[in-house]
Amino acid sequence: MSVPTKTGSKAPSPPLGQRIGRYLREVRAELRKVAWPNRKELVTYTVVVLVTVGITALFLGVVDIIVSELLTLLGALGR
Repeated sequence: MSVPTKTGSKAPSPPLGQRIGRYLREVRAELRKVAWPNRKELVTYTVVVLVTVGITALFLGVVDIIVSELLTLLGALGR
């Protein structure tokens, strides 16, 4: 049975400062590619999110009240 051997080693990684600089340059390049919303779109999306959160909170509140009342009734029946 043969044992695999390394034929070459990895090139040493650049210093930390260079890696951070490269990372930040790449982040900046990616941010330039982003299609940022205009003010009207931003307001519309914000309103949609707030309404959705409100409806979800209301729904969960109603479900919580119903479950609490059901558990209270079940507890009263057990006494």
